Amino acid sequence: MRKVHVAEESPETGASVSVAVAQAEAVVGDIEANLSTLAALIERAAGQGADVVVTPELFATGYDPAGAWRHDGAAIRDAIAGLARACGIAVIGSTIETRHDDGGPRHYIAASFFSASGRELARSLKAHLFGAAERAHLGTLGYGSVFEFNGLRCAMGTCYDVEFPEFVRHGARAGAQLFLVPTAVPALHHQEPGRGPAWSYDATQTSLLQVPARALENGVAIAYANHAAAGFTAHSCIATPYGRNAALIEAGEGVAVVRVDAASIDAARRLNTYLVDVDRPGLRNE
Repeated sequence: MRKVHVAEESPETGASVSVAVAQAEAVVGDIEANLSTLAALIERAAGQGADVVVTPELFATGYDPAGAWRHDGAAIRDAIAGLARACGIAVIGSTIETRHDDGGPRHYIAASFFSASGRELARSLKAHLFGAAERAHLGTLGYGSVFEFNGLRCAMGTCYDVEFPEFVRHGARAGAQLFLVPTAVPALHHQEPGRGPAWSYDATQTSLLQVPARALENGVAIAYANHAAAGFTAHSCIATPYGRNAALIEAGEGVAVVRVDAASIDAARRLNTYLVDVDRPGLRNE
C-alpha cells in the first residue's frame, strides 16, 4: 500500500519554492510509455500547486546504465521540456548527455532544470558513479553550479552524489539552499550473521538517514525522487534543514509537495552554525 506522509507547513515568509517529488515505475527501454507516465506525474504536481517537480534518475529510458546511453538524450530533453511547458511547471529531468571529446563519444548522466516555459536553465552532470554498469559505460565530471529559482538558490545532484558529505557541503558553501536530486536506489540488504539489527544494512537508510543528515549538516532542503519499481527502494523524500523528512512516499506511485522558504533555511542555519564553524581556525587540522 502506498503511503505519503507530509508534515504541517509553516506560514509563508519571503522567498519560497513549492517543490514536489514524483515517484513511479518506469519500463526499461519504453520511452513513449515512460514519457506518458512523466506527463501524468508532472500534471499532478502542477495540480497540487508545485512550482517545480523532481523526477527520478533516467526515468524516460528506465534506469539502465548499460543501455540508456544508446537513446537520444537531446530528444528526450526536448520532450521533457515540452511537458514542463504544457503543464506550466518547472521540471527536473534526468537524461544522458553525450559529448564528443578526445576523439570519441563520452556519455554522462545529467540532471536538467526546465522552466515552466520549457527553457533549460541549468544542467548538472553526475559526479559520483555507482556500480559496475555506470562505471563501465558512463563518465563523470565536476560538481554543478548554483542557480536561482523563485528567490532561492538551488543546486542539482544525481543519486549517489548526495551520499557524499563533500558534495552537498560544496554546494551549500557555494550558496545553495535547496538541492534537487533525481535518484535510482537499488534495494540492497545486508545482515551480519549472528548479530543484531545494529549490524544490518537496508538501502532505505539513504532516504531515512543520509538525505536528512545531509540537509541538517548543511542547513539546506533536499528533494529526492526515486523509482518505485521492484528492485528499487522507493521512499522519495523532501528533507528539511532540521534533519527531518517533511514528505516521504514509502512505496508505489505518488507525488508529494512541500514549500521551502528562505526564512526557514536562515533560521536553521542560525540554530546549527556548521557552515560558519567549519572555517574556524581552531577546528582545522594544520
